Amino acid sequence: MHNNNTGKTLLVLGGSGLVGMEILRQALADPQISRVVAPTRRPLPTAVNHYAHLDNPQVDFDNLPEDADWWHCDAVVCALGTTRKHAGSREAFRAVDRGYVSTCARLARRAGTRTFVLNSSIGASPRSGSFYLRVKGEVEQDLGAMDFRSLSLVRPSLLDGARSEDRPGELVGLLVSRAFKPVMPKRLQAVKASDVAATMLQAAIMAPTGRHVIESNAIVRHR
Repeated sequence: MHNNNTGKTLLVLGGSGLVGMEILRQALADPQISRVVAPTRRPLPTAVNHYAHLDNPQVDFDNLPEDADWWHCDAVVCALGTTRKHAGSREAFRAVDRGYVSTCARLARRAGTRTFVLNSSIGASPRSGSFYLRVKGEVEQDLGAMDFRSLSLVRPSLLDGARSEDRPGELVGLLVSRAFKPVMPKRLQAVKASDVAATMLQAAIMAPTGRHVIESNAIVRHR
């Protein structure tokens, strides 16, 4: 456990992904944060893993260590997620984007964590006609029922950033978004992964009481 006088302890879920890696980079450089725990399936790259105040336990998300001390933290910042193509099926996608997220949130809440920040999606709704957006809406609903003192749901539009995996559909969307940026509504414009991460970190540190939805046009954009 940590001393409250030395800064906050952050649990980062999905640290190996596009937004998650940005969250880690920014959190590890933030003087307000004294400890970062980032459970992942495989070890994180040395670019972030050399920090003394980073713990990177290797876990099986289908069999999580329920009694690990790191479930108790000041805030969970969650960028855990996959794609239907990568997952292989709708069921496998839902198991990650809803199942893993909800399980981690439940374990953190049970351990006494009061703040949760989720990277969701523009248009997330349990009543959406889109399977992807419906699952995002369902997990938002799950989290809302868990009695976190502070719950922030960040809903970016298309993400602008270098991914390790190939997503041709996103690339096309990104090129269109960039080309039509001058006339495209701000809420539909692509948003940088680093800006999403900064907005999520701010929500984790400030921990505003209640449930807060941060839509894409409210994400703080840096030049």
